[in-house]
Amino acid sequence: MLPDPAVLASLTPAMRGIVSGMARLQRSPMEHGTPDEARALYAGGAEVLEIDRPEMARVHDFHIPARDGTPLPARLVAPHDDVSLPALLYFHGGGFTVGSVQTHDILCRELARQAGCAVISLDYRLAPQHRFPTAHDDAWDALQWLAAHGEGIHIDKTRLAVGGDSAGGTLAAACALLARDAGLPLALQLLIYPGCSARQDTASHRRFASGPIINEDLVQWFFGQYLREDTDRDDWRFAPLLAPDLDGVAPAWFGLAECDPLVDEGVEYADRLRASGVPVDLEIYRGVTHEFVKMGRIVAEAKHAHRAAAAALRQALGTE
Repeated sequence: MLPDPAVLASLTPAMRGIVSGMARLQRSPMEHGTPDEARALYAGGAEVLEIDRPEMARVHDFHIPARDGTPLPARLVAPHDDVSLPALLYFHGGGFTVGSVQTHDILCRELARQAGCAVISLDYRLAPQHRFPTAHDDAWDALQWLAAHGEGIHIDKTRLAVGGDSAGGTLAAACALLARDAGLPLALQLLIYPGCSARQDTASHRRFASGPIINEDLVQWFFGQYLREDTDRDDWRFAPLLAPDLDGVAPAWFGLAECDPLVDEGVEYADRLRASGVPVDLEIYRGVTHEFVKMGRIVAEAKHAHRAAAAALRQALGTE
């Protein structure tokens, strides 16, 4: 089903073509299936609109131990081999329920290529098999491990950043707060349309309740898989906007989509960071939707976001 005509008219021609094409496919909505079916559907379409996969000098699949001993799959990609590089620890999006290292492999490679750094992507455990706060705990465990053991995988552990898109952006923002409290210095938090609010009650959530790309039903279905009970929404690890103190967290780069239910909460979190004295660079990409950053084959704004994110990483990590 197509979104409201006024919303459709606000999209760029390329984005409008993608949304119209998806509507013509008449696929059953993700939220109407099981989590396993949703994962398969997301994985099947994850690279259809992506740029070509960049070649990397180094691709290393390994595991990072979680606090309960579970080995979490991770992938390191780097544009240079046998060189100690600064690194971005990246958390994929997907509502804490879908997505993987593989679905975000091209994006991570492109960030590594353009930023001249290593990117480590984490397969944190997914809902509903692993509910809140498992994904958060896995993300924080991975960051602590990288800070302690990075030299073993040729990482300069004194120059680290965290990042992610959508739910992965939530995890990155929460890790930045914990890193501050633990005295673990981070160069940057790279937040691509992150989830930040507890209740999804902003004006942009109302405007884009029917989509495109994601809608209110899908958002709430994702959170129904992830949260143990409704009161989990009031935990700042799920909703960083509820964190009582943002002073001293890492500088932030935001890449937001104008036609996205999450855009208002991203702007609000950026404003709170600025008010706390945190350096913030915010880009709102006009006429595009959630997930646009993975549509670089068609959507020019995705390539613009790749370049801007990589520039922020280069400056923060010292790879200029």
